[in-house]
Amino acid sequence: MSLHPLVQQLRFTRNEFRRALAGLSDSDARQRFLPMNCVSWNVGHLAWQEQRYFLFYAQGQLLRPDINQLFAYGAPASTPALDEMWAAWEAITQAADLWLATVTTETLQQHVVRDGQLSEYIFGSLLQRVIYHYWYHTGENMAIRQMLGQTNLPEFVGDIEGEAPYRPE
Repeated sequence: MSLHPLVQQLRFTRNEFRRALAGLSDSDARQRFLPMNCVSWNVGHLAWQEQRYFLFYAQGQLLRPDINQLFAYGAPASTPALDEMWAAWEAITQAADLWLATVTTETLQQHVVRDGQLSEYIFGSLLQRVIYHYWYHTGENMAIRQMLGQTNLPEFVGDIEGEAPYRPE
């Protein structure tokens, strides 16, 4: 069974997010240019969103309660260590991938249960929200790197034709 096309797009988007941060030092990842958060916080924030949608909403799991508390939407700014954020992101995305590998069109059309009640959200919309959220923070992270004076940064979008071309369901 092949991955659902939207899951393939998410995986491509994650790879582009990582590619945008290749070679970034911990000290640069912790730099803040107000009102933006720092790059390492953004990594933790995207781990939070994947955990919330694909682990908690989809499976009732909360792998990293610390990520849930410290990097939620509206959480206070902080400047965490980049390697710690990558470790959390890796653990959460690997766990999410187990569920994402099973996603079908029917799954994506199911409503999310929040606080014991059926919500207006469906998993397909949440998956799209995660993809677009990655692109938002990829652009923000690249702007931060440019503000740090970094040059020779990757250009986007990468090899979408080879890695995630359009594919109907």
